[in-house]
Amino acid sequence: MSRLIVFDLDGTLVDSRRDLADSMNALLAAFGASPLPEQAIGRLVGDGAAMLVARAFAAAGGDPPEDALDRFLTIYNEHLLDHTRPYPGMREVLDALRPRAALAVLTNKPLAATRRVLAGVDLAQFFSDDRVIGGDGPFARKPDPAGLRHLMAQASAEPDQTTLVGDSAIDWRTARNAAAHACLVRYGFGFEGFPIEQLSGADSVVETPAGLLQTL
Repeated sequence: MSRLIVFDLDGTLVDSRRDLADSMNALLAAFGASPLPEQAIGRLVGDGAAMLVARAFAAAGGDPPEDALDRFLTIYNEHLLDHTRPYPGMREVLDALRPRAALAVLTNKPLAATRRVLAGVDLAQFFSDDRVIGGDGPFARKPDPAGLRHLMAQASAEPDQTTLVGDSAIDWRTARNAAAHACLVRYGFGFEGFPIEQLSGADSVVETPAGLLQTL
């Protein structure tokens, strides 16, 4: 049983794909580029906003202008809660897990936006401020394990007592880099194309949020 359970945000705790896609397509349109399908933009998420902007412009056939990142963040910050919601049953899952282990969030999303999303969808109650780490803080972004190791030390949790829950290869590599367990969520929008054949016996995959209760 895990002493510490660390969650990714986008595609794991919350379905934010539409707001991310709408914001990115608004940015592309502002520079005369064609919009991308929502599903395609979802596959580009995970390495932080700067990489998302670069990948989206590349997919649209161009290079991002110098101010593209700042403009994207401005647009997204105005719309990050338009459609973003917790995955079905997620509040109940977190409520059931809270007595079992320390809960934390490790995301490459900027910290201010992360906290706004958690508060806006009523998930902030499950995570103390010192157990929410964003991609613009003192630790390198995932898959660097520094943020996860900090959370482990804070919770006095050994690697074999720690599980990182995420929807992408980035989360899986982060867990591996910290020698922790990985739990991949197939329902997340970053799971497509995940190299599932590379999972070890210590890793797991769940189909739904409710499945986390049987695995963690």
